[in-house]
Amino acid sequence: MKYYPIFLDMKGRDCLVVGGGEVGLRKAKALEKCGANVKVISVRFSDRFDKIKVCLEKKEYEKKDVNGMFLVFAATNNAALNQEIKRDASQLHILCNVADAPDESDFLLPATVDKGDLIVAVSTSGSSPAMAKTIRKDLDLYFGPEYALCLVLMGNIRRQLLSSGHAPEEHKQVFNTLIEKGLLALIKANDEITINSILCDVLGDKYLYQDLVSSRSDE
Repeated sequence: MKYYPIFLDMKGRDCLVVGGGEVGLRKAKALEKCGANVKVISVRFSDRFDKIKVCLEKKEYEKKDVNGMFLVFAATNNAALNQEIKRDASQLHILCNVADAPDESDFLLPATVDKGDLIVAVSTSGSSPAMAKTIRKDLDLYFGPEYALCLVLMGNIRRQLLSSGHAPEEHKQVFNTLIEKGLLALIKANDEITINSILCDVLGDKYLYQDLVSSRSDE
């Protein structure tokens, strides 16, 4: 099976998770973090659900629960029920992930490394989730916090350039120059003096490192 990699804008999307255990909790937590409107249905819930802002409905699953959902996650410990949820979603042309049956899911959830705006996704196409997690751990060590800071810096530079009327087609050269001058390594070393010198040379003296990383870009 060859899967198509994609990143979805989940903000404000209605999503259903059926299952109140640890698997359902992980699905709900990831969705909530991305801004989705999450409803979780189960007859029992892990106490850890109290730590996330999602809608909890303590009841048995019903077919009508999938109506209007953008994505559905069948995450119960009952294989037959998971298959029922998958069939109900398919009838309404809603994509469904089945936690205990990746081969029968419409999509898979990759192992991810999350460093601010940097999201690195790893998938073994369902062949070995354990291997995907091992690779994720290796990548998590490789991509340090300097990547998150660098992307905040780049995002705010881009926003300021756009607001000053700078042509978008010229941005590529600016950012390539910053990268070629070793900006990432300088951020890792916390060498603010050299960073500001580079920003001044490339962009002018109005661009200061601390000002640019103090707030995230809205774009």
